[in-house]
Amino acid sequence: MEISATAQPPVCRILDVGKYLYTLEKEEKQARKKQHIVHLKEIKLRPKIDDHDYETKLRSAIRFLERGDMVKLTLMFRGREMRYIAMGEQVLHRFIEDLADIAEVEKNTGLERRTIVVHLQPKSNSRKKPKSVEDHAKTQDQQSHQEKI
Repeated sequence: MEISATAQPPVCRILDVGKYLYTLEKEEKQARKKQHIVHLKEIKLRPKIDDHDYETKLRSAIRFLERGDMVKLTLMFRGREMRYIAMGEQVLHRFIEDLADIAEVEKNTGLERRTIVVHLQPKSNSRKKPKSVEDHAKTQDQQSHQEKI
C-alpha cells in the first residue's frame, strides 16, 4: 500500500488489508462516540400557565440547554385565548429572561395563526451554573417585599 505519494521516493508499506480496514472502522467508531448531535427539544406553553407548571418547564429547558440541545418554545392559544396575546408574550419574555444567562434567541417567528414560536440555542460559555429557579423565586419575593415597604 502506498503511504505517501508526494515523497521522493514514494513511501510504500506491505500490510494486511483486512487488518487495515478493521483499524479504520474502529477509528471511525471512536470519532462517532465523541461527536455530539444537537437535538431540538420542544416545550409547549400556554398564556395562562400556573407558576409551578412554569417552573417545571423552565427546569426541563435548563436541563436541555446544559446538555447542549436547542429548545423550541411554542406558546399556543386556543379558542378565545387569542384575546390574551399580550399575556402570552409576557410569559415568553419571562421565560427568555430566566434563561438569558445560558441561552440566546436564535429565531423568533412571532405570531403565526394561533402559536408563537421561539428557538433558543445554548450560549457558547453555557458551562457556567445557571441561576436556579429557587434563586429566581427568592429574588422576586424580595423585590415584591421591597415594593410593599
